[in-house]
Amino acid sequence: MNEVIQNMMDRRSVRSYSSRPVPRELVEQVIQAGLWAPSGMGQQSPIIVAVTNPELRDRLAEANRRIMGAPEGTDPFYGAPVVLVVLADKARPTHVYDGSLTIGNMLNAAHSLGLGSCWIHRAREEFEEGEFKALLGELGVTGGYEGIGHVILGYAADEPKAPAPRRPNRVFWAE
Repeated sequence: MNEVIQNMMDRRSVRSYSSRPVPRELVEQVIQAGLWAPSGMGQQSPIIVAVTNPELRDRLAEANRRIMGAPEGTDPFYGAPVVLVVLADKARPTHVYDGSLTIGNMLNAAHSLGLGSCWIHRAREEFEEGEFKALLGELGVTGGYEGIGHVILGYAADEPKAPAPRRPNRVFWAE
């Protein structure tokens, strides 16, 4: 089997992370994979906010927990030390798809580098809040961006589960 396809088939969402720090060069490689994702008309509308600051990571996790309605003390980022937030320009009609492809590329890249990852939702709601809109401004981001999702990164604390069997009858050939 082709190495890239095998990597996609082997990747699993990780929901438990060790405290081992992720080297910046690996985070940068994951980000590069996201930046090379396809986008509508090649407009490259997604941006990535790489959160490695533990205090900011925890504030973002708390906002995510609150929006999700989870009990206090819940970490929706499962202890992952790195959060890559993907946002995309709302003016582009393909912004949600573009951001989703960015996330998919980063998830597969993380696995290929020996990192665990998981797509976490609620970025849209977080970045509608004043605190995180202000953060974008502080980072120099201008324009109308919508949060698409988060890619959490780290080293898995546990071995991944075996993949679930693929559901049948999901391909229809029109020959």
